[in-house]
Amino acid sequence: MDEIRARIRDVPDFPKKGIVFKDITPVLADAVLFRRVIDAFAARWKGERITKVVGIEARGFLFAAPVAYALGAGLCVVRKPGKLPWRTLREVYQLEYGEDALEMHVDSVSAGDRALVVDDVLATGGTAAAVGSLVTRQGAHLAGYAFLLELGFLNGTRKLGAQSVQSLLHY
Repeated sequence: MDEIRARIRDVPDFPKKGIVFKDITPVLADAVLFRRVIDAFAARWKGERITKVVGIEARGFLFAAPVAYALGAGLCVVRKPGKLPWRTLREVYQLEYGEDALEMHVDSVSAGDRALVVDDVLATGGTAAAVGSLVTRQGAHLAGYAFLLELGFLNGTRKLGAQSVQSLLHY
C-alpha cells in the first residue's frame, strides 16, 4: 500500500481554500497500482457471498465495477437525483450546512442480496451512510463498505454503525 499512498497527490486549496484534496487519478493511471487496489478489495470480500456491489457517483463507479466483476456480483449505481432513467428510491441526508440526496433504481438490490458499498474516499460518512440506508430499505443485507482511502480525522466510520469497513489507506 505504500506505493499506492505515494502516488496519491495532495492538491492544496481544491475545491476551495483550506482543503487539501486527495487526487487518486495517478493511481488509476498506473495499471499495476490500479490492479493492486482492485485485488485488495476483492481479496477482503471474496468469502462474503457478495451478490451486489453498489458504486457511489462518480469516483466510486471506477472501483465498484471491477470489484463486482472480480467477485462475480452485479453492479448497482447510486447517483444524484434526476440522473437515473427509471423509478428510483431517494435518500435525503444531512451535510454540514444543508442537505443532499441520492437515488438508486428500485430494483437495484432486493431481499436476499448481500451488498457491498464501494467509494473512493470515506470522509464524514454521510454519503456512505445514506447509500447504506438505500440498500437496507430495499431489503438487502448490507455486508459492508470498501474505500480506497479514509480521512480518519473526520470520524466517518461513526456514521456507518457496526458494519464492516475496509479502508486501504488511512490519513
